[in-house]
Amino acid sequence: MDKQRSPNKLATFFKKLGPGLITGASDDDPSGIATYSQAGAQFGLATLWTSLLTFPLMAAVQGMCARIGLVTSQGLTVTLKKNYPRPVLYLMLLFSFPAITLNIGADIQGMGAVCHMIFPAVPVSVFCVGVTAIMMFVIIRFSYEKIAMILKWLCMSLLLYILVPFMIKQNWGDIARHTFIPTIQYNKDFFSIIVAILGTTISPYLFFWQTTMEAEDQAHNGKGIVVDKRVLSEMKTDVNTGMLFSNIVMFFIILTAGSVLFPAGVKQIDTVDQAAKALEPLAGKLTYLIFATGVLGTGLLAIPVLAGSQSYMLAETLGLGGRTG
Repeated sequence: MDKQRSPNKLATFFKKLGPGLITGASDDDPSGIATYSQAGAQFGLATLWTSLLTFPLMAAVQGMCARIGLVTSQGLTVTLKKNYPRPVLYLMLLFSFPAITLNIGADIQGMGAVCHMIFPAVPVSVFCVGVTAIMMFVIIRFSYEKIAMILKWLCMSLLLYILVPFMIKQNWGDIARHTFIPTIQYNKDFFSIIVAILGTTISPYLFFWQTTMEAEDQAHNGKGIVVDKRVLSEMKTDVNTGMLFSNIVMFFIILTAGSVLFPAGVKQIDTVDQAAKALEPLAGKLTYLIFATGVLGTGLLAIPVLAGSQSYMLAETLGLGGRTG
């Protein structure tokens, strides 16, 4: 009986996960992986403790955004438009649009570079065009429900990063010390990487995505506008699971770079393909391939989220679409 019930409980739990899981997983996009790899390569295990700091911050902010989406049944841009002066909304768009566009470009370039490493005969530009075409086809061709389900399963690609550190000999006592006892180095480079980690984990585009997805999920599931304790509890479980998942992946990426690249003297990682390439001679081809495959999975997950959040922001600002109030 217990064996029969366990899979059902797991399936029920996974079914409850949605916008929060996708939001958290998409936060670990290729450009974010490059940031975490740089943190590990430059400072070893010294930044592992940041995962304990960013989790409650992310859970709190995304939880607030989710509540706004549930209660208003509208996106965050609509809420801003209705309750604040227009210049506030336009200033937000002015800063957000270039940042999101550049982030999409960086993710596509990172995926193209990683594909080129696996298949050197094909130029990076060809892979970039191919990835862009696939993303455009998926976003235009499939419905919200299909895309949401695809993104949900793509979250599993992040599990690859949890495997990598276990393929290398680790000093788990040292890892625990750096995780629970914060290490702070009083220099410009260390504070710069801390700011980079915070900026990567707490990304403004996720606020808009989370809010709109909660509203969309509510509409497509026919939940209506009644927000009771059960709905709030399910939302909280979803958001907290997604943010925890995101931070666990961040932890293991920093751990991989900090335990492999840092001891070998590889201190500078500017792109995600550099991180993958640096792992091959030090940790073996399998580790390198797992890391590279994870980049492709996270890119396929993050780019629709980035593009979707930008599209929703523009549509809601211009009053287009069905969820703009």
